[in-house]
Parts: sequence; structure tokens; C-alpha cells
Amino acid sequence: MSKLLIVALLGGLFWTSADPPAGTYISAADILATIQKAPEGRVSDQQIHHIDAGDHNVGVGVVQRPPTTTLGAIQHHRQTEVYYVVSGSGSLVTGGELTESRALDAEGVVVRTLTGPSAVGGIEGGHSQEVGPGDMVIIPADSPHGFSEIRETITYIVVRVDPDQLVELKP
Repeated sequence: MSKLLIVALLGGLFWTSADPPAGTYISAADILATIQKAPEGRVSDQQIHHIDAGDHNVGVGVVQRPPTTTLGAIQHHRQTEVYYVVSGSGSLVTGGELTESRALDAEGVVVRTLTGPSAVGGIEGGHSQEVGPGDMVIIPADSPHGFSEIRETITYIVVRVDPDQLVELKP
């Protein structure tokens, strides 16, 4: 069997169309404009793009959180998230067990446009890590996570991997 035929057969395992999806460019200007649109003094989670990447969807957004010392947690049942901290700092708790769990409304805007099926509550146990500019964190699906302290407003880029393709696309 030729190498070209093997590659073609393997390609069929990952893409359902003849051509793989095109790349999606997100400029520094788009990211900065999204950051600047964030309202002051409250949590802001703004999706920039959410695309079909073949057998899963991938979203990119910007989250901004004001200073706090109250731990609130969220657990995304199927989505993995990757954070890249742009500015600010805080203590991020990941893992452990979600306590006093309350499911987010399956038809609500957060579930439909950002996180997919998720629950909120507190965290028992888990690992606390200081994060700041330039740091990245990978949070696997079903891992509770939340900031126990934010000393100065923290802004981070979030990449969300949606294996069930449940979140609405935003080209």
C-alpha cells in the first residue's frame, strides 16, 4: 500500500469532509479589543471564536475577574480548558471534589455559548497554584476549578475544547 493511500485512509478517520477545516486567525488586536470591552469590577467571559475543528469544537475567549477572596468553583462535565494569563494574579484551585453542586441551566447562555454542561459550587480538597502573567494551566474536563483569591484583576485567554460539539459556533 502506498504512503499516499495510507495517509488518505488515516485522514478519513479525522475529517468527515474532503478537506480539513481551514485555520482560524485571531489577531492580537482582536484579543486586545475583547479585553478592553470587559466591564470593570465584575466577571466577564467573552467568546472571540468557537469553531468546528473536525470531530470536536474549539473556542477561544477572554475572561476577566476582579479581586476577590471568595472561592466559587465550576466543573465542566465534558470540556477541557486551557488558560493563558495575560495580566493580574491569583490563587487557582483545581481538582478535588465539587461541593454543594448546582447544575447550570442547560438552556442558559453560559452553557449554550461558553462551557457546555457544567455545575457550580465549592471545592473540597484540590490543588492551589499561584498564577500570573505568562502562566498556562490545563484544566481537564470534569475537574472542579476556581480562584480562591485574586489580588489584582486577572485577565486570561481561555481555549475550550468541546468534544461533543454542544456549544454554539461563533465564527
